[in-house]
Amino acid sequence: MATVRMIDIAVNFTDGMFKGIYNGKQCHVSDIATVLSRAWTAGVDRIIVTGGSLEESKEALTIAETDARLFCTVGVHPTRCKEFEESGDPDKHFQALLSLAKEGIEKGKVVAIGECGLDYDRLQFCPAEIQKKYFEKQFELAHAMKLPMFLHMRAAAPDFCEIVERNRSRFSAGVAHSFTGSAEDRDKLLSISNMYIGVNGCSLKTAENLDVVRSIPIERMMIETDSPYCGIKNTSAGIKFVKSTWPSKKKEKYDQECIVKDRNEPCLVRQVLEVVAGCKGISEIGQLSRTLYHNTCR
Repeated sequence: MATVRMIDIAVNFTDGMFKGIYNGKQCHVSDIATVLSRAWTAGVDRIIVTGGSLEESKEALTIAETDARLFCTVGVHPTRCKEFEESGDPDKHFQALLSLAKEGIEKGKVVAIGECGLDYDRLQFCPAEIQKKYFEKQFELAHAMKLPMFLHMRAAAPDFCEIVERNRSRFSAGVAHSFTGSAEDRDKLLSISNMYIGVNGCSLKTAENLDVVRSIPIERMMIETDSPYCGIKNTSAGIKFVKSTWPSKKKEKYDQECIVKDRNEPCLVRQVLEVVAGCKGISEIGQLSRTLYHNTCR
C-alpha cells in the first residue's frame, strides 16, 4: 500500500449498524473501536462524524469526544427538517442547535454546520417548502459560528444553488457531499466560490458518474465514505480502479478481523481515492491524497 493520508469527511457513526443493529435486529456487538482501528491502519487520520438532527448531532459530538482524530457536524438534514416545527417551538430548537454548536467548538470538535440542504427525492419525509425554510435558517448558524457548511443536494440543484448564492456572504466555504448530480449540476456548484464537492461510492456507480467526477478539479474535491451507506459495489463502474480490498463476512457471521459485507466503513475511503485516481488517470496517488487532505483541512 502506498503511503497516503486521508480524511473521511462523512461517517454516520450514529447509525445502528455500527452498534451491530440492522433493521432493528441485533446481529453483532457494537464495533466502532474495531472500525476505527482499521481506518487508522488504512491511512485515514481524521474523520468527521455526521449530525443530521439535533439529537443525532448531540450523539455525534459524544462520539467525537472519544478520540482526538474524530470531529463532527451540527445541523439538520433536509429530510428531518420537520423536527423544527414538531418540537413545538422552532426558535427554541434553533437555539438548542446554536448552543450545541458553540459547546462543540469550545471542545475543538465541531468543524461544520450540517448536514443541511435539499432532498427532493425524498419529499415523503419532508415537504420542499419546509426543507427550503430550514435550509436557509441554518446559514444563520454558519454565520454565527463562523463555520463552513456540510451540504446535501439531491434532485434539487436549481433551488439549492439559488439559496446558497443568496446566502453566500454568510458562510466561509462549503462542501456538497455525496455528490451524484449531472455535469450541469457539477458546473453550477463549481461556479460558487469556495464550494467543494464530496465524492463517495454513490458518486462512482455509472460510467456517466465517472465522466462527471473526472472533470471535478482535485483542488475542489474531498473524499468520503458516507458509511455505513454508499460503498463501492462490484457492479460499480469504478470497481475496475480499486486496488485495496479487505476480507468480508456477512453480519450474521461477524468476525472483527473482517469488514461486514454490504456495510461501508471509513477504511474504504481508500477505495474512493483509488477510483478518483484511476478515472482521472493519476498514477501518483500520494500526491492526490495530499491535495484532497489539504483542501479538507483548509
